Amino acid sequence: MLILLDIDGVMVVAKSWKRPELLEDGFPAFSLNSIHVLKNLINESTTIVLTTSHKSKFSIEEWKKIFELRGLTLNSLKVLDENIKNLNRKDEILNWFNLNNVNEDFVIIDDDTSLNDLPTFLKDRFVLTSSFIGLTDSHIEIINKILSKKPHKV
Repeated sequence: MLILLDIDGVMVVAKSWKRPELLEDGFPAFSLNSIHVLKNLINESTTIVLTTSHKSKFSIEEWKKIFELRGLTLNSLKVLDENIKNLNRKDEILNWFNLNNVNEDFVIIDDDTSLNDLPTFLKDRFVLTSSFIGLTDSHIEIINKILSKKPHKV
């Protein structure tokens, strides 16, 4: 299974009135709710594909350490290509799917409302979070329902 995952507004709650807590690696702490939910979704065959704007700031190994410090061990981690064309998130994801032969179940988790304009085969697998709340237990049922459906051919 693939989880296309944003960080800000999903794992790190965005509160404009409060500076995020930084951990010893200099990256913001993930919300405890988000950690709990992601732990319930991932297993040894899950691949996380980072879609975050921070994706190119760290190597895969550095990202794995960032997740580990926050209590999440990832067996397989990928990132979207560096966004050198300054595409919006919707177009970045669409481009990634057009370049990759995805033959496994997937879900897209993001707080970017532009993803509502994705083609149906992707939008049907999109979970929108609130940037002020992030990923919560209420999303588990939605994600499980998405994953129980047979995906459209990509």
